[in-house]
Amino acid sequence: MGCWRFSTNGTNMKYKRIYHGVAVKELDAGNSHICGLVNESNLLRCWQWPEFNSNINQNFSSIAVGENFVCGLSQFGNVTCLQKNGSAIGDVPSGGRYSVIAAGSRHACAISLNASLECWGEKVGVQPQGQFTSLALGENRSCAMMPNGTVTCWGENNFTLPETLRSTYFISIKAKRNVFCGIALSSYFLYCWGNKIFDSNSMVFNGKVLPGPCRSDCAGSRPLPNFGAFCSQGMMICDPSGSQLSGLNPLPQPPPQMTPWGSRWNKKMVAFLVVGGCRVHDSGPLDEPGIPPEAQGNGQTSQAQPTQPVLEKKLSQLVSMGNGGHLEEFSLQVLLEATKSFSEELKIGTGSFGSVYHAILDDGREVAIKRAELTASSSYAGGTKSKRREDNDSAFLNELEYLSRLNHKNLVRLLGFCEECNERVLVYEYMNNGTLHDHLHNLQSSPLMSWAARIKVALDAARGIEYLHVYAVPQIIHRDIKSSNILLDANWTAKVSDFGLSLMGPSDDESHLSLCAAGTVGYVDPEYYRLQQLTTKSDVYSFGIVLLELLSGYKAIHKNENGVPRNVVDSVVPYINQDEIHRVLDRKVPPPTPFEIEAVAYIGCVAADCVRPEARDRPTMTDIVYSLEKALDECLATRPVLSRSTSASSA
Repeated sequence: MGCWRFSTNGTNMKYKRIYHGVAVKELDAGNSHICGLVNESNLLRCWQWPEFNSNINQNFSSIAVGENFVCGLSQFGNVTCLQKNGSAIGDVPSGGRYSVIAAGSRHACAISLNASLECWGEKVGVQPQGQFTSLALGENRSCAMMPNGTVTCWGENNFTLPETLRSTYFISIKAKRNVFCGIALSSYFLYCWGNKIFDSNSMVFNGKVLPGPCRSDCAGSRPLPNFGAFCSQGMMICDPSGSQLSGLNPLPQPPPQMTPWGSRWNKKMVAFLVVGGCRVHDSGPLDEPGIPPEAQGNGQTSQAQPTQPVLEKKLSQLVSMGNGGHLEEFSLQVLLEATKSFSEELKIGTGSFGSVYHAILDDGREVAIKRAELTASSSYAGGTKSKRREDNDSAFLNELEYLSRLNHKNLVRLLGFCEECNERVLVYEYMNNGTLHDHLHNLQSSPLMSWAARIKVALDAARGIEYLHVYAVPQIIHRDIKSSNILLDANWTAKVSDFGLSLMGPSDDESHLSLCAAGTVGYVDPEYYRLQQLTTKSDVYSFGIVLLELLSGYKAIHKNENGVPRNVVDSVVPYINQDEIHRVLDRKVPPPTPFEIEAVAYIGCVAADCVRPEARDRPTMTDIVYSLEKALDECLATRPVLSRSTSASSA
């Protein structure tokens, strides 16, 4: 482990190696001191702190370093704080159990298992009430992140979060002295606040930052969306906030208090204790998941079974149920010939589990062929090589199962599949005019340069999504609605594609719980990501982003006129709410006619409703289809048929 020391003006820095030994599991630093937990043993060790007694027998699961103290959480969630001489600090909460701990210069805070906040030390400011997931503490000031990703701050001189950041959803927050920083969920951009420089311009870097270290697994947490853009194969970035709400990641129960047997121990008692301890240790960790009964008693470790028989079984079940009746099973040789052995020159894009190729079959049919690739960069969670294979198999089966039983003119049609020689391939109808994303952001000229054409495309896509939500049995939630997953055929009919991340919806209008958030940065519903509650309204949020793209011409994540990256919601919705949508309309499209401006403003209100922070306030896809139909009629009409006062939520 090495450290760099900067000069006062920040122009010079000196490097020094301060540790070389057993791997360090966790690391935290105060203004001058550094402490970590030695891997395996979890013993506390500190550097650049000669006065600190490093011979302390404390076993922590996490630590937080202050000015002249360090606090830690035991594996059972109990708090202990130590000074430089190793003595414990008073005024520390006792009896409670906590999941998160943080330290400022002279105070510390922890989040309990029920997500409430408790602070001690030299506290300044009014401590907020509510539920929280993570903390950042500085010098006489503090910030806490709530379950939905928004942040609240308090402290000396009425310290608060700047107004411009109060609607921003964060992944994680950190603090050092007076400066606080956080990574935005929607864009992975770094924002800072706490002094005059940052408060006037919170954007630190003009681009994405690595939102966390790349790890081999996310035990007790979940991967962040699009980790593949930062990590090599087999690695992922874990959500720093984890699952802190009570019940999502329970801590092991503390051992029961032993009844005193007296103060005198004899040799038989000691021998019994040692032997018994060895036997318990040999039985495995107490907090290890339960071992299947068939693996107990013989001392053998159960091995993961190959995924191939599982895939074949599911394919067999799918065919036996009659779902694959209209699908053709292609031979691998035919597909290899059509794609020139999956040549790069025929590659036209990527999907949820692999690359997509343009091909012409022997019978003259023009098709799109999607091939699962182990190295594919996907927008859903994956880990080791075997886990990636499982994910690819799951995405392959999802598309095969869903599209084999769906039939709608606004859903891309699946023609057949190939499962041969360890290959997973799906064959679709070819969409001649590419993706909506390309027409909005990459092509200089396009037939979609009229408001009526754009509203027609939005209506087509909305009808496809409505079919998934309302008419498919069981209901299907797409989970990756975005402009690049809306394709255009030869007649400019829009169709929804890429069902690799889709899920069958829960019954009785309930929500899926504890699902790893899937999707694409900029389109993911913040409420779904934070609370892990999936409903059809998550697709509605993503579709709202597409509507904002259609109206403004901005990408979901784009740079504003000053070169600062922003989310399309932050760029466009404020103007819609102020009835000034004309200021952010796509300038590549001719100014709307009097009838068109009513339709465009109306669609703006629909889009703003779709991206409301709380899912319950968003319209349904049926509401949206109805609103888009009215808007298209308005564009094509010779007299008004709607007013701006109506929107999807009031229709």
